[in-house]
Amino acid sequence: MKKIKVVTIGGGSSYTPELVEGFILRHRELPISELWLVDIEEGREKLEIVGALAKRMVEEAGVNMTIHLSYDRKEALKDADYVTTQMRVGQLQARILDERIPISHGMIGQETNGAGGMFKAFRTIPVILEIVKDMEELCPDAWLINFTNPAGMVTEAVLRYTNFKKVIGLCNVPFDMKHTFADMLELDPEEISMELSGVNHHVFVTDVYHKGASILDKVIDKYTEESEKALAMKNFEALSYSPEFLRGLGAIPCPYHNYYYFTEEQLNTQLEEFKTGTVRGEVVKKLEDELFELYKDQSLKVKPKQLEQRGGAHYSDAACSLIHSIHNNSCDIQYVNVRNNGAITNLPLDSAIEVACVITSDGPKPIAVGELNPKINGTIQTIKSFERMVCEAAVTGDYDLAVTALSSNPLCPSDALANRVVSELMEAHKDFLPQFHN
Repeated sequence: MKKIKVVTIGGGSSYTPELVEGFILRHRELPISELWLVDIEEGREKLEIVGALAKRMVEEAGVNMTIHLSYDRKEALKDADYVTTQMRVGQLQARILDERIPISHGMIGQETNGAGGMFKAFRTIPVILEIVKDMEELCPDAWLINFTNPAGMVTEAVLRYTNFKKVIGLCNVPFDMKHTFADMLELDPEEISMELSGVNHHVFVTDVYHKGASILDKVIDKYTEESEKALAMKNFEALSYSPEFLRGLGAIPCPYHNYYYFTEEQLNTQLEEFKTGTVRGEVVKKLEDELFELYKDQSLKVKPKQLEQRGGAHYSDAACSLIHSIHNNSCDIQYVNVRNNGAITNLPLDSAIEVACVITSDGPKPIAVGELNPKINGTIQTIKSFERMVCEAAVTGDYDLAVTALSSNPLCPSDALANRVVSELMEAHKDFLPQFHN
């Protein structure tokens, strides 16, 4: 069986033990011989700590997988089969600024939505495009599996501004929703499948199937009965939708829709967190500090349970299952961000969407959704327009377009506020935004 080389960029991430555990559990059918964990010099301490843990995990499991630590991306990428990205340009301090600055102006501050998501995209997209350029030279046949947020916009940028087509955006939210539905109905998650319609972190479940029959109505009924459990999120407190709203919508929004359907309530919560120094980035920083202290323990040889408190819990199940299915031509259904190719007829063919796909050795094959229902079409179209403007601004450094993009986002109350927030975030992140400042 062909041995496999995987390169993980952002290898010093606290998520890395999730990934390593996933590869260990699948090693018989996914024989990864080399796992390269790559980071930048500023992340050296974290990479050394998490890399040592990864080596202990592999040794403890008795798996024949060599862990390499590298600060030279090009050295690592040569002849890779799969490249995964899980990086944070500017580290957690940048996330905290993405959250606190908008909140200080009375606007939602969030890692992947609104102003915060836009500026994370501005910092991330140019770096991802450089990685793609290196892949085209050093491992042109490799698959790029991107977990870096905002995953939908990153995928959109690669599809729109490069000729590289072997890119897949990944998110754990659809995985979590599917497992939640199965738990509520007391079914095995493998027995059900979903129809997704939309874009990353702005996607709706528009149907659920069990043994070939639609059970969406049952799921909606159960979802309204157990809404607190259904909407439970690690990274924010989700509010429950009314039964009337969900029945009228005929679909189930992903938890991140809370920022759009409960904007005032979410903003009030964030204003309180702002005052107490507990915006999500600050909470995560404390949690990460604790995790890395755990990771230093030489007796720790498995993924610690505390990692599940991060918002990306179950990332390894999604990422490793995806790579496993491509490698083995499994033809199972998974939920990923890919080129539309007509799966959703009223979104651009060349845009990234988040849908159910059949996973083959040739990559994901989107399952047709057709035309978006008018009940959800408007909000998806708005966000897709926002995403396209953000990607263009990220690549061109067009400041005016950045203001226009934020002004058009539903989380921004006014053009005047958009100007103030963009100006302040541009200054705060200037070291990571050369395209806007040169």
